[in-house]
Amino acid sequence: MLIGEVARRSGVSARRLRHYDSLGLVRPTGRTNAGYREYSSEDVRRIFHIESLRSLGLSLREVGRALDDPDFEPSELVDDLIRRTRERVAAEMELLTRLRRIGAAEPAGWEDVLHVVALLQALGSESAGRRQRAALSSADEAPVPAEALAEAALNEADPNVAGALRWALARSGDGGLAPLADGLRSPVAAVRERAARTIAEMPHRKATALLRDALTSPDAVVRGRAAVALGARGVAEAVPQLIEVIAEEINDVDAADALSTLASDPTLADEIATRLVDRLRPGTAESSARLRLTQALAEIPGSTTSRALADLTHDEDRAVALTAASVLRTRREPRRTRGPRR
Repeated sequence: MLIGEVARRSGVSARRLRHYDSLGLVRPTGRTNAGYREYSSEDVRRIFHIESLRSLGLSLREVGRALDDPDFEPSELVDDLIRRTRERVAAEMELLTRLRRIGAAEPAGWEDVLHVVALLQALGSESAGRRQRAALSSADEAPVPAEALAEAALNEADPNVAGALRWALARSGDGGLAPLADGLRSPVAAVRERAARTIAEMPHRKATALLRDALTSPDAVVRGRAAVALGARGVAEAVPQLIEVIAEEINDVDAADALSTLASDPTLADEIATRLVDRLRPGTAESSARLRLTQALAEIPGSTTSRALADLTHDEDRAVALTAASVLRTRREPRRTRGPRR
């Protein structure tokens, strides 16, 4: 077959076939009387082999080795191709993510595009100060997409930068909640904690829904963060977990404050007191945990609490008994009022 017919049958252009000939990859086995290249069926089969190997990402030099070197081992080259492909895909995905974020910022012109790019680069800077400035400026200048802020918050170890990112996210709407929700399920404990802490500072209804879901997280730190945030928002569903947070001494001071806030509702105060009393029963917690629970009970108003404290004054644990007695005396003392000045 002449080169034109081979080109038609193989889909490989005549120009490329001549290039393969010049490299020694496919040399026609014959020539016509007029000097034209003449390809055999074996030559055509080799052309298809070359195209198949090129489709895997092999260079022409690697294709030549694969076809002509009898000692060639494909496994090492395939492993290298896998590595190179992963790197290329990762680079393409990074570019795609950046382009999506620029599009989400809805730039009005190239100045806005360049400004968003600069802020995205600053968020990835090795300088903590530069990252912090980018987070703080994102709320007032050309906005950085919330997803970019959320991903930065999930990976930020510097407490000052993390605080600035949480502040920026709280002002940016609920667009960053999707990556934060993924962060709650991260295999890395630090990422889960950052996700919970960031969501806790976002005042949106969707954030509250995520926090409710986080109450059942297998991570005790995540459950604690969610419970404290929900308690501060008046969500009674958080009460059981708040009591566990106090018992486990995970952010127990904030958890006790959240219980006290919820107990401002008289109907909820008795429920909280009853749950605390149940958790205080002998044998249900260690001595230090029972003492913390007693101190938390002291902040709950109502007759149920007063009766429970009276019972606890006879507790076998001396620290618990003394704490209950002290609190009970304080609750019973009438408030002193100042007389008129003379």
